Amino acid sequence: MSDKELTRAEQVRVRRESNNARLMERVIKDVTRPVPMVTTRTKQSGAASKRKPARNTRRRFQIALPIVRDDMRPLSVPRPRFGMRALSFMIVALLVTALYLAYNLPQFRATQAQVTGNRLISPLEVNSVMNVAGQPIFLLKPDDLETRLRLNFPELVAVEVTISLPNLISVALTERKPVVRWQQGEGYTWIGDDGVAFRPRGDIAELISVVAVSAPPVEETVSTDPFSPAPFISPGLIRTLQGLAGHVPPGMSILYDANFGFGWDDPRGWRVYFGTSSSDVELKMRVYESMVNSLTQRGIRPALINVTYPTAPYYRMGQ
Repeated sequence: MSDKELTRAEQVRVRRESNNARLMERVIKDVTRPVPMVTTRTKQSGAASKRKPARNTRRRFQIALPIVRDDMRPLSVPRPRFGMRALSFMIVALLVTALYLAYNLPQFRATQAQVTGNRLISPLEVNSVMNVAGQPIFLLKPDDLETRLRLNFPELVAVEVTISLPNLISVALTERKPVVRWQQGEGYTWIGDDGVAFRPRGDIAELISVVAVSAPPVEETVSTDPFSPAPFISPGLIRTLQGLAGHVPPGMSILYDANFGFGWDDPRGWRVYFGTSSSDVELKMRVYESMVNSLTQRGIRPALINVTYPTAPYYRMGQ
């Protein structure tokens, strides 16, 4: 059948089928074309060659995708960790440094102590006994220093040592007040109002002067203070001496005899004794003056008058 014999409608249908067949062939060719491999883009030393896209073909793009590999690890920076060991090391280092500075810095070395409350003992004597100059201040113990001073100075009633940083030492003293100057043989000592004897320091005019022809009785009084020395004489004898001191003739010393007690040499020519009791000193003095007046009126000049017992006084004539 020729084209002349086909009708116009048939010619249109044949042309359409031919176009559809060509279009299907093109689609099949595009689908079955192999897909190009995707590769990572690297730097090239030279200029990249440019390709001209083929005519009548679709535009294609090359995309660089990240590739994850099993042997790759993220880069991490270690962070410093401060645990208990590091903290302990820092504390130990600080302590060692502090100890080194405390031992070697002159600011932490003890100097001469500042002494207050002293009347008899000089600051030089206190510092000589303590012997702390130049020592590290934190090694000194106030209790040890107080004990050292109490044992070396019986005239001290109390001692208080205070240590302050960086190197200050303060010593507050409480001394015994001397009341009696007790002479026995060729030596003499001072005695406080509690009967404790201690070393004399100079001369004090208001002390009660006692000359002993025999030693006083040994006192067995136990003090509650472990550092207080045993009394040389009892506090009762001190009160007796204080009561008699106002009646002693000027320029005379009080005498002590273990058999008769306290007395003195009367300027009128005899010796008188009043015993050791402090409870009736004034009564004894009145009895004594009455007895002297009676003896004087009768012209009697005794060698000894004893008023130890005011109810039974007696006198003794010289041989």
